[in-house]
Amino acid sequence: MPRLSRIKSKIGIYHIMLRGINQQQIFEDEEDNKKFLEILGICKEISGFELYGYCLMGNHLHLLLKTVNEDLDLIFKRIGARYVYWYNWKYMRSGHLFQDRFKSEPISDDKYFMAALRYIHRNPLQANLCKTPDEYKWSSYRDYTGVRGVYGITDTELALQIAGLDGLKKYTNMSNTDIILDNDVKRVRLTDTEAKTIMIQVCNCGTVESFQSLNTEKRNEYIKKLSCQGISIRQLNRLTGISKGIIEKIRDL
Repeated sequence: MPRLSRIKSKIGIYHIMLRGINQQQIFEDEEDNKKFLEILGICKEISGFELYGYCLMGNHLHLLLKTVNEDLDLIFKRIGARYVYWYNWKYMRSGHLFQDRFKSEPISDDKYFMAALRYIHRNPLQANLCKTPDEYKWSSYRDYTGVRGVYGITDTELALQIAGLDGLKKYTNMSNTDIILDNDVKRVRLTDTEAKTIMIQVCNCGTVESFQSLNTEKRNEYIKKLSCQGISIRQLNRLTGISKGIIEKIRDL
């Protein structure tokens, strides 16, 4: 069945979400986050897109950008090729890293632009990774507020022109029920960071690759133990790269 064409934004601005394959981790540590942002900055210069917002979230990422010289598919082919090459080299793996096709949502006006930007900056709060947006290192919020450690790749002028800095801060810190792009993501009791810490304690495996190097007997034993620690099937899938169907069968043995 042919893919449906993407809905085009009349003003060229899109909210993008890109997931790891089988929802597995695509940012294992601080170095991975830094490398992706470095690549994002390089590709921004090459492709000429404007970047209004970003947030890196372990097993997925959000971007808010405007196409200028190149279309979305070419932009993400460029970004993905560079990051996957580096990631596979670092973790001595091969094959795909990202889910088949990134999601894109066209932005039509200032109101929806600001709602998408707020959603992106509040993503870490919704996942219980921080208490305020400026505590999170891997989003563009710090580029807007000037907190130390910013990466400086965000085009902040449009949002500040619409809302001003005080207005942006106030709007971002308002709780909301915005339904944006990936509203079907179900939250779990443990954060992925907490689940990963448990994995290291139980089986001394902190990455997808180290877990997948286990023999089948050990793998099955650890999956059962991790399930008993409150880690959900969905989280085990993300953190180990093992399919949900296999995890369910092992857990129920």
